[in-house]
Amino acid sequence: MGRVWKALTEPDELRRWFPDQVHVDEWKVGSKMQFKDANARIEPFEGEVLAYDPPSVLEFRWGTDVIRFEVAPRGEGCVLTLTDTIDEVGKAARDGAGWHVCLDALEAVLAGAKPDGEWSGLHEQYVKKFGPEASTIGPPEGWSETA
Repeated sequence: MGRVWKALTEPDELRRWFPDQVHVDEWKVGSKMQFKDANARIEPFEGEVLAYDPPSVLEFRWGTDVIRFEVAPRGEGCVLTLTDTIDEVGKAARDGAGWHVCLDALEAVLAGAKPDGEWSGLHEQYVKKFGPEASTIGPPEGWSETA
């Protein structure tokens, strides 16, 4: 669990798999956060730590979404559960594909491998799974669909 918790909360670890650079002075409830795209394709935006219970629960506001990570022991390892509470159903396919790529990258990083996910192919799969009402909002302006 410790290695996964470190990947969720340490800036150098987050940079390896999380879609934005995360800036937070201290991990505690109420702390303000800032998210920046490493390639400056979108403007930085704000967030806030909503729950922090190491090494099992981390929840924060990520722009208009609420992201919750729960880490639970299982055998010799652990299970990571991600819940993304979105504000608009139209971006469900976009965000689902994005989190799929991110979690695949996290798994690769934890295994000592290089992440290699591609969003665009996954997005098409999520559009089919979730339906047209969940795919009316695409990537932010300036974002490459293959990035």
